[in-house]
Amino acid sequence: MEETISLREILTIIKKRLLLILTLIIISIGIASYLNFYVLTPIYEAQTQILVNQKPSSQEGYSWNQMETDLQLINTYNVIITSSAILNKVIEELELDMTSDQLMKKISVSNENDSKVVNIKVEYPNPEQAVSIANTIAVIFKVEIPPLLSVDNINILSEAKLSENPTPIKPRKLINIATAAIIGLMVGAGLALLIEVLDTTIKSERDIEEILELPIMGLVGSISLDKEKKSSFKFRRQRGK
Repeated sequence: MEETISLREILTIIKKRLLLILTLIIISIGIASYLNFYVLTPIYEAQTQILVNQKPSSQEGYSWNQMETDLQLINTYNVIITSSAILNKVIEELELDMTSDQLMKKISVSNENDSKVVNIKVEYPNPEQAVSIANTIAVIFKVEIPPLLSVDNINILSEAKLSENPTPIKPRKLINIATAAIIGLMVGAGLALLIEVLDTTIKSERDIEEILELPIMGLVGSISLDKEKKSSFKFRRQRGK
């Protein structure tokens, strides 16, 4: 026998188990709030931009071929920026207690399409240190790249700066807490439905109809204990007469 649950029955079950669902939502929000405010480490971001270009070889200015070559070299610059040749010098300069591989995981390098501007982003638990790392990478790259690729025109367009009240980019507390609340709601509703499906006790005449697949011909009403005592007492008085 296949069992189907209508939308009205689902709403009835949710209303019946509302306390369970609300409890799970509150627990989920509490756990998420504790993790976001007291366990997870805030991560700050600093960004700097550099322009990598070559000086024109003649007074005619850039040719299309030269510009195309510059754009093709952008991917090479991105790899060099996160290489140990650059990062080891950054670690040495700032006296960081980490390896180049560990530092590389905190750095992302990108550029816009058809642009020779390279964006360097650093994510770090300390906002001041994030700014120092981003700016140091740009400076060292500017010094080290010319002898490697014969590039003689590197400009730092914008340096990373420390704001008065730096805001962490991770964790996203409100989003995480809202997500936890939704998960708590889903788990609570699912658990409520599961409890109802696994509950095989008979609670009404409709349950009997569904189990036996037979119509109900009649019902026997319940008799209160006080009424039974009253009837018995009246019967005994009539016999006594």
